[in-house]
Amino acid sequence: MFRSDDRTQQMSMLQRVPFLLGAVLAVLDLLIFFLYWPAGLLILAFLIGYFAMTAYMYLERKSILTREMVQFAAEYETLENHVLGDMDQALAVLDQKARILWTNAAFDAMAGRGKGLAAAVEGLTGRRSVTSLFPEIRADSLPHDSQPVQIPVRREDRNLTAQIRRVSLEGLAAGSTAFGETGMQDYVMLLQLKDVTAVRLAVQEVDDQSMAAGFIYIDNYEEALESLEEVKRSLLMALIDRTVNRYILSYDGLCSKIEKDKFLIVLRKKQLRQIMDGQFSLLEDVKKVNIGNDMAITLSIGVGLDGLTYAQNYEFARNAVELALGRGGDQAVVKMPENVVYYGGKTLQQEKNTRVRARVKAQALKEIIRVRDNVFIMGHKMGDPDSFGAAVGIYRIARTLNKRAYIVLNDRSTTLRSFLAPFEKNPEYENKPFVTSEEAMVLVSDNDALVVVDVNQPGRTECPELLELCKSIVVLDHHRTGKDVIENATLSYVEPYASSSCELVSEILQYVGENIRIRPEEADALYGGIVVDTHNFVGKAGVRTFEAAAFLRRSGADVTRVRKLLRENAENYKAKADTVSQAEIYRTAFAFSVCRAQGLDSPTVIGAQAANDLLDIRGVKASFVFTMYENKVYISARSIDEVNVQVILEKVGGGGHMNIAGGQLEGVTIEDAQTRVRIVLDEMIRTGQLTVGDRK
Repeated sequence: MFRSDDRTQQMSMLQRVPFLLGAVLAVLDLLIFFLYWPAGLLILAFLIGYFAMTAYMYLERKSILTREMVQFAAEYETLENHVLGDMDQALAVLDQKARILWTNAAFDAMAGRGKGLAAAVEGLTGRRSVTSLFPEIRADSLPHDSQPVQIPVRREDRNLTAQIRRVSLEGLAAGSTAFGETGMQDYVMLLQLKDVTAVRLAVQEVDDQSMAAGFIYIDNYEEALESLEEVKRSLLMALIDRTVNRYILSYDGLCSKIEKDKFLIVLRKKQLRQIMDGQFSLLEDVKKVNIGNDMAITLSIGVGLDGLTYAQNYEFARNAVELALGRGGDQAVVKMPENVVYYGGKTLQQEKNTRVRARVKAQALKEIIRVRDNVFIMGHKMGDPDSFGAAVGIYRIARTLNKRAYIVLNDRSTTLRSFLAPFEKNPEYENKPFVTSEEAMVLVSDNDALVVVDVNQPGRTECPELLELCKSIVVLDHHRTGKDVIENATLSYVEPYASSSCELVSEILQYVGENIRIRPEEADALYGGIVVDTHNFVGKAGVRTFEAAAFLRRSGADVTRVRKLLRENAENYKAKADTVSQAEIYRTAFAFSVCRAQGLDSPTVIGAQAANDLLDIRGVKASFVFTMYENKVYISARSIDEVNVQVILEKVGGGGHMNIAGGQLEGVTIEDAQTRVRIVLDEMIRTGQLTVGDRK
């Protein structure tokens, strides 16, 4: 295929050698002539005959020698092209612009081309780009140095690997029939195709047979049995066991009951993928088991997949089921090394009547604070009445235990300023309990405790750096957990059934100690947090919510004072009314609106309130309000009972509750954010995860 100029130069040198030797002999003869002229005449006669014979041989045999050399070169190049053209390896040569210069028969057969070596004599403008054959090979994927690159490509139903390397043109002949007219310099590229279909199929088969471990927990085991007669309880559990076992066995899996309300399952990855494609229909199948029980049975499923070992898959499964429970149950979580996938979560978690867990957590919190020097308390960025009230409640616990306490607070919205006023004017709080993030990082020490309220994502806290500076961390929250959670917490109390963080803290206050005395302004802050998060006890207010409110009322909370604290100024009220009036209904069931942030101290709070008000429109199943603030788009999502807005916003980077969720998007416009949410809604409706009926 290639021919070097070195051979031609060597042959030319061999032809000139006799003349060079004759010239040397002539110089020697001249020297001898001066020394002894008879000998010089004799050698001169020899030289004349030598040059005559050499000239005759050169002139007479030059054409024959040249013809033989050309014939040899032609036969060599023909043999070279024939061998490369008939090789089993699929080869092609590309120019610097990835245009095909030459291919062999194997490449043509594999790539579906029919021209073969004829491509080598096409004009430059007629050459075809390799990208037209394999779109996967782009200009930016070509090699930039001597190191080869491998690019996976597909051709019809075959999996191929294209290996491309540079070949330098230095020292290569320009007279090759394939490249003589290209005008190219520096290098060409050699492309080799390998059919890896069989290897891919084998790898896929091995991957399909890999094992996945999982757990299935019954969420409301005790509560469901309590609603049944004694004789029916065993029958209910037998029906649940049969439903679970049949479901897992139908996918060729193993299911073993390890406790009265827990199952261990083992599946192959291929079958697990089928279950995932079916959206874990077991979650709905179990709810249909009913023999008179007032409460439908719900499950929490956690599966570990793609771990390096069986033990790692087991650990993934354990973490996944804990995540499902922390998100409220009635859902499946599949945890992989780089991803977590959620399914279900369509029903509200049932409120538990027992307060045993609250009492245990209260005692644990008390012991943690008691052995620490100081206590730092923080909520989420752009704090609201719920995070502020919960922080104030923890502050009172720390002060009762004679510990210095600081509440980390950076942004002070209009609503928070109303709640802060009674504290700033009160001499009881002259030790400055409210500090900024910068001040907190200066004051904190190794032996201090950090209590995080109303948030469980490290990136959304007021001061994420404090999480790294404190060894003892406590998390108190009522939001469902996601894959990004505060790790290594000494104590975690996350209850998605709770209406608010203030409700959780109010219960803890009742079990910390009998000598605790809550001040009226603190009771107002806690009560105000519950009022805001329940939308005046309309949304997600359970029995324990009213019990917490009653406790706060007994502790000095005043409904009238709280109502005054929550009053809005005229600008905020008009902005909320404008947001509601500009709402658009999407697909007959979803309200979309935009909250204008100009001139508002807390536009995101106004957006959340407007989202609540949009639910009062008949037929609206969920509302979404978008607010552009500080170069971010804030999304406030609300629903009543039919739509899980948490699942929707998780798909666009947010999270929250089933009925209350939010998200923040950077680098996008409001229109882009609305489009993202609409795409998610369309996809969920298409796959049956959402249903849109007639507006009523």
